[in-house]
Amino acid sequence: MTLVECVPNFSEGRDVAKVEALIAAMKMDGVYLLDKEMDPDHNRCVITLVGERDAIAEAAIRGVGKSAELIDLTRHQGAHPRIGAADVVPFIPIEGVTLEDCVALSRHVASEIWKRYKIPVYLYEAAATKPERQNLENIRRGQFEGLRAEVVTNAERRPDFGDAALHPSAGATVVGARKPLIAYNVYLNTHDVEIAKKIGKAVRFSSGGLRFVKGMGVLVRGLAQVSMNLTDFEQTPIARVFEFVKREAARYGVMPVSSEIVGLIPKKALEEAAEWFLQVENFDSSLILENRLAAVTEGKMAVGGIRAGAEPFIEQLAAPTATPGGGSASAAAGAMAAALGGMVASMSRSKKAYQQHERELSEAIARLNHLREELKASIDLDAASYADVMKAYKDAKSASPELGERLIADALKNATRVPFGIAQKAHEVRKVIESLKPITSKNMWSDLIVASSLARSAIEGGLANVEINLQELKDEAFKAEIQASTAGMTSGN
Repeated sequence: MTLVECVPNFSEGRDVAKVEALIAAMKMDGVYLLDKEMDPDHNRCVITLVGERDAIAEAAIRGVGKSAELIDLTRHQGAHPRIGAADVVPFIPIEGVTLEDCVALSRHVASEIWKRYKIPVYLYEAAATKPERQNLENIRRGQFEGLRAEVVTNAERRPDFGDAALHPSAGATVVGARKPLIAYNVYLNTHDVEIAKKIGKAVRFSSGGLRFVKGMGVLVRGLAQVSMNLTDFEQTPIARVFEFVKREAARYGVMPVSSEIVGLIPKKALEEAAEWFLQVENFDSSLILENRLAAVTEGKMAVGGIRAGAEPFIEQLAAPTATPGGGSASAAAGAMAAALGGMVASMSRSKKAYQQHERELSEAIARLNHLREELKASIDLDAASYADVMKAYKDAKSASPELGERLIADALKNATRVPFGIAQKAHEVRKVIESLKPITSKNMWSDLIVASSLARSAIEGGLANVEINLQELKDEAFKAEIQASTAGMTSGN
């Protein structure tokens, strides 16, 4: 299955009938509506869809076409910046697709929008063709009215698809690929929008604020609002953003009165916010009832606690079969190392004595979480690569000598890359763990020692499996490349 999320933002937040017509235009087999947000002050709606790759691409194209029929930007007014009737159309990988796949999808959609509707398209975020176009605010500078005039004379502002002129009423559309984004707004107890603008400037990364945060100040419902996009909540948690805005607001004698989420938010982001504000020791997402129930029903954990969850894998290792073997065990060791390091960093981050290291600890947690997931996936990848080698040897018996040799070589190379990747990831885990020692609680140093030892074992195990596979290969250039890359990845480094 391939699942892609698409979150088109249309410049209409007041007319329910028009928004329903936009949704109807995007309705098709394989596409599902997850959420609809309308904001009359911003005069903007945010539609959240998910679906299979080809179906959701067509749905997005049709939505842009319908927006050109319904929305006239020459008459549009609202608090939110915009350059198009369909202002921005991002694609987000969910399952079975990569960010690069969504980049290709973006280019296809952009091409079709211009071909069918003569609406020019700019590419942004991961799909951007120019570094300055990665940031949406750079593309939207001057909004519809300003861009309409400038695009005619300034070659730097020409669209990626289409002529150097905006559509007379629908403007231009921005299409791209990105990670999951949280649209997060904080309302202040003042109507002075200049304060919100100052806070928006302070919080956004482009002017020296928090990494992975975009922000601005607007007036909404008679209150000053700091309107933000969080482009990587794992690196910059939503709780840290709220605390930053709260602290900046205090400088001007005001305070937040509420905040809002526009669209959907990943569950993990709220779990992290709960951990941040509640200061729960030993917090883990498995402590949440619904998460534990899901783990049990999906077979990830049995009644009986930790031993029950670990025992199936250990028993599989003990079984008289070739897989899982040393490579899978190495990946599991690396994943456990990352998990232990993440636990130590999370517990230390919640203690006042280590608040000055909050940024480094948050970065370490995010990186270790990512490495842990990759190493967990490598447990099965290693077993699968071994199966591919066995299949290649079997298929080679009925193939020509040249084809048979190539099949075996390709399988052995892949079987080499998997444990090599395990060793690389475990090496990075160990470096992060070593960096934690000076900035975490001394009471948990034993956990870091165990984590470091596990990482070292994962490195040694991964490299041992690499060496075994290299012995069977005749491609000397490949062998030299791999061996050169293992330099500095020894257990002592």
